[in-house]
Amino acid sequence: MRVLGLDFGSKTVGVAVSDELMLTAQGLEIIRRESPNKLRRTLARIAQLTEEYQAERIVLGYPKNMNGTEGERCEKTKEFAELLKKRTNLPVELWDERLTTVEADRIMMETGVRRENRKQYADEIAASLILQGYLDSLKNGAEV
Repeated sequence: MRVLGLDFGSKTVGVAVSDELMLTAQGLEIIRRESPNKLRRTLARIAQLTEEYQAERIVLGYPKNMNGTEGERCEKTKEFAELLKKRTNLPVELWDERLTTVEADRIMMETGVRRENRKQYADEIAASLILQGYLDSLKNGAEV
């Protein structure tokens, strides 16, 4: 079984996929959108990736505020999750993504990615971190 991980933003969606044993997450790509309200192509690409990788579930980063409250981005993420469920017929899990962008930036800094190039990789790395957190919770027997 494979799982697709997504980092949903207003302009981009970072995509990662698990290995078949669901041990590790690997970044796949960043889907760029022309407008925050135009999701048809984005949904079509995600559906294509779920078929290509035979994913049986989607884990979608859920952008809670640092104090645990839910803001406008959480509402948009829930709406996107519903669209994903309808388009792919797969279960969609919301996964707390707090600090994943900060962690992605730290990883890129440590690996020598130049500051001006970091934005082009941040969403894909964040998607990998979201998915890896989910996979790790499964390994540790946590309720998901």
